[in-house]
Amino acid sequence: MSVDSRPQVSTLDNGSQLVFSELPYARSVSISIYIRAGQRYEAAPADAGISHFVEHLCFKGTERRPAPRHIAAEIDGLGGSINAATDRELTVYYGKVTPDRFAEALDLLVDMLRGSICGDEEIERERGVILEELAGVEDAPDEHVSVLLDGLLWPGEPLGRDIAGAPQSIGALSAERLRGYYRDQYVSNSVVISIAGALPAGEAREQTTSAIAGWSAGEPADWVRANDAPSGPGLRLLQKETEQAHLALGLRGLDSRDEDRHALALLSIVLGEGMSSRLFLRLREELGLCYDVHSAASYLRDTGAFSVHAGVDPANAVETVREIVSALACLHSPIEAGELARAKQVVRSRIQLQLEDTRSVSAWHGSRLALGLPLRQPEEAIAGFERVTLEDVERVARRLVRADRLQLAAIGPIADATALEEALRIAD
Repeated sequence: MSVDSRPQVSTLDNGSQLVFSELPYARSVSISIYIRAGQRYEAAPADAGISHFVEHLCFKGTERRPAPRHIAAEIDGLGGSINAATDRELTVYYGKVTPDRFAEALDLLVDMLRGSICGDEEIERERGVILEELAGVEDAPDEHVSVLLDGLLWPGEPLGRDIAGAPQSIGALSAERLRGYYRDQYVSNSVVISIAGALPAGEAREQTTSAIAGWSAGEPADWVRANDAPSGPGLRLLQKETEQAHLALGLRGLDSRDEDRHALALLSIVLGEGMSSRLFLRLREELGLCYDVHSAASYLRDTGAFSVHAGVDPANAVETVREIVSALACLHSPIEAGELARAKQVVRSRIQLQLEDTRSVSAWHGSRLALGLPLRQPEEAIAGFERVTLEDVERVARRLVRADRLQLAAIGPIADATALEEALRIAD
């Protein structure tokens, strides 16, 4: 009997959404539970990092499993893995186990999300852990520079902050506020559960429906819309005694529904993803300016970003910025057919190889459902990239790469920002 590999979606009376992908060839089952909580739900600066804080607290005890050690021991005893992550638009709790441990893993994850105690002692203990986490970012300039760039791209907005918050906000968040946010956002109509693996969809649906029975709906806060893009180029220089100067150039990109998003993804590959990309060949192989340079595109509900990152000798920072800006300007010129063909092959391979893993399949469908995006099979996603033409790539380059949009964040022993500002200028 053939198995329908397409995701099966249902919505329960309490508002929870379920998606199941039956993968009989697999030897595991993965569970991804998405909560509509994250950076974009933190409207007030005082709440910066609260979603991430609550994510930590969900591992610190429930009424049924009252101490962190009980949860940790059960996770280890399952023989698989359970973890969580907070992002800009969602928080996800995920697990990967053998099919015979599915019910236990699901019970544990649901209990963590529904029954967290958020006790005072654990809150204070975890506050210190998160402050150390933030200090670690300060000591990692390659990460810190990305936070600075976000602040330039989305000034004064939730997206412009560190997902983990700031020492001031984390230090001031009260236990009452943390518990209130947890009660408001962790409600059934804010939940998407995605399951993929070697388990019949009917069985998975029955067990999941039973596990979340009684989870009540509520009125969670909505996400914060992005403001208009900042006007004019911008520069943020943080002088710091580092061995390298860390650079992040970026501009506002496209949202996750934009028709040009496939063309932008391919453009990013041509520019700075891989050893045959334009930036890698020019900056590393020809000029020897850096060890690593790469570009990336991110897509959010109503906005996005396109960025280039590099770590260089401080003496080469200005030249590196000048070369990156020149490469961006050259994108207005025709992209070669061979470059586009290579980029399409990279995307095909990424999608196909990624979705061999049950965890990736559960994330692929669960995140899209949680964000209100249409569910697509891998073949449909690949087809969207295959349809992109050279003209499409050139059009999106002209649409995005403009002199009044480029922002630069830099960390390193650079005393004068004037030369960096001059190098940032790009001719339309």
